[in-house]
Amino acid sequence: MAQPTTSSSTPGAGKPRDRKMAVKALSGVAVGNFVEWYDFAVYAYSTKAIATLFFPDTDPVTALLGTLAIFGVTFLSRPAGGVFFGRLGDRIGRRNTLSIILLLMGVATTLIGLLPTYGAIGVAAPILLALLRLVQGFSAGGESSGGATFLSEYAPPNRRGMWSGLSNSTQTLPFAVTAILVLGISTAMPEADYLSWGWRIPFLLAAPFALVGLYVRLKLEDTPVFQAVQDSGKVEHAPLRLVVRDYKPELLTLIGVASLNAVAFYTMSSYMSTYLTEVAGLDETTALFSNAIALCVYSVLIPVTGLMGDRFGRRRVILTGAILLAILALPGYMIAGTGGMGTAVLGQVLLTVPLVAVASVVAVAQAELFPAAIRYTGAALGYNIAYAVFGGTAPFIGQYLVEATGSKIMPAYYLIALALLALIPILRLPETSRVTMLRGDNTEMRG
Repeated sequence: MAQPTTSSSTPGAGKPRDRKMAVKALSGVAVGNFVEWYDFAVYAYSTKAIATLFFPDTDPVTALLGTLAIFGVTFLSRPAGGVFFGRLGDRIGRRNTLSIILLLMGVATTLIGLLPTYGAIGVAAPILLALLRLVQGFSAGGESSGGATFLSEYAPPNRRGMWSGLSNSTQTLPFAVTAILVLGISTAMPEADYLSWGWRIPFLLAAPFALVGLYVRLKLEDTPVFQAVQDSGKVEHAPLRLVVRDYKPELLTLIGVASLNAVAFYTMSSYMSTYLTEVAGLDETTALFSNAIALCVYSVLIPVTGLMGDRFGRRRVILTGAILLAILALPGYMIAGTGGMGTAVLGQVLLTVPLVAVASVVAVAQAELFPAAIRYTGAALGYNIAYAVFGGTAPFIGQYLVEATGSKIMPAYYLIALALLALIPILRLPETSRVTMLRGDNTEMRG
């Protein structure tokens, strides 16, 4: 794959007003990200209650796998959401599209909190739950790539990786906050009360959170890059067609590198607490709290690895992360599963450190790979195909491998296999850390 042309310029990057708007954009995206991914994370940390309430109680293993399968269903609609919102973002702007996404996610999450359970309406309960999870997935399909596009077009050219890392932190912190919130609610009341109504509280909080996030996002201006595309009259009205026709190498490379990030992140953020309770035998408090600590470590480290990508190049950082994931996955799982808070935290941190190197590069490179007029569509399509195939299935496959083989560390082998396979697209990843965000067509990019 040929190298993109490079530049250090961004429209208005040196002007004080634009620097002020850029910082405002970073804070606005951060608040919106937190709200969006809080909504998405609530389900992951409520799997035990959902398995009990939305499935027959005759087979707990089947109920758990069914709950994890519905978690995966969310990702089936992510590519469709990515295409829809990507096209919208390339046509009407990044800010307006991100605002629509946030509102849709808030509505879907609130409705999950109002659903009747299996005991009330039978099989219709998990069906309605799956449908609302599909809506959540459709919304999430536009969020990560939209936020990456928005910030990469605002950020100083030599700090895009760090800014994207800061944004990614606000996508991850909600998982830690949600873990602690669910733990607090579930331990503050009798189990019968929690299963009766307490589990709904985190879902219903989505409504006021969404309104706050929407207000913040609507106060932002659109990116100077998109405004420049509009002013030049070069808004692309068929971005999907152009991405698929002219940017297959970039698209396939993004799918490949994002697949490893998808498996590793959703193993850490959405499956690990289930693994620690159902497989390793830890109590729920230890599992949730240790996972929250690991996710806080992730949130602190990812801007650092993003800055390393700015200084040393994207490919070098992500290659190091993939190799270390392959090396540390097995000891990480073995240590985490030995029992106790200290070892649970240590094992998860062993997985987290290399993961942030991978995630920080994917967060920014997905936007850097594509020219301005089709950036949102290209990033969202490639990123969400990877997450649909590998991210959403990671918790289910991890638990299924344990049940099928009887081996507690099979999820580690799955992660190792993905890390080794990802080396192929990683080695094909062009160095994008110096690319200009206002470049035009593929001739200019690859020229």
